Amino acid sequence: MGATEDIMQRMSRKGLRITEQRRTMVKLFEAAAGYLTPKEVYEHMQQGYSGLSFDTVYRNLRLLLDMDVVEQVMFEDGVKFKLSCEEEHHHHHMICLQCEKTLPIRFCPMSETDVPGDFEVVKHKFEVFGYCGECKEAAAKSTSMQEA
Repeated sequence: MGATEDIMQRMSRKGLRITEQRRTMVKLFEAAAGYLTPKEVYEHMQQGYSGLSFDTVYRNLRLLLDMDVVEQVMFEDGVKFKLSCEEEHHHHHMICLQCEKTLPIRFCPMSETDVPGDFEVVKHKFEVFGYCGECKEAAAKSTSMQEA
């Protein structure tokens, strides 16, 4: 079974209506190579559903986020979403600022001893931003060609 059908079944089990708009949105994320802005999702959805409002799209993004279907990341140019990764254990991400490749950090840099006072942590995430090896190498080649 594909990711879209799995997600649709999860929605159904939660008592949510399975609409063509929701199916289309999930398929968009399944096909996307990287992160999508809410505006990009809205523009894609407008192609098939011209009467769909931005509020409806954003409400559905929030629904997918609450169900852990998509992940939300705050980039310098705003919030973006992508299909949640398939790693089942607790982990965090390194994200390339150039190509948006996302790599898992397979350990958690936070321990319970890092929490001050009687604060109870119920959820956390870490995102490390930088440049992957390919983008770093391409930038170095571009710089050396410009200097020549």
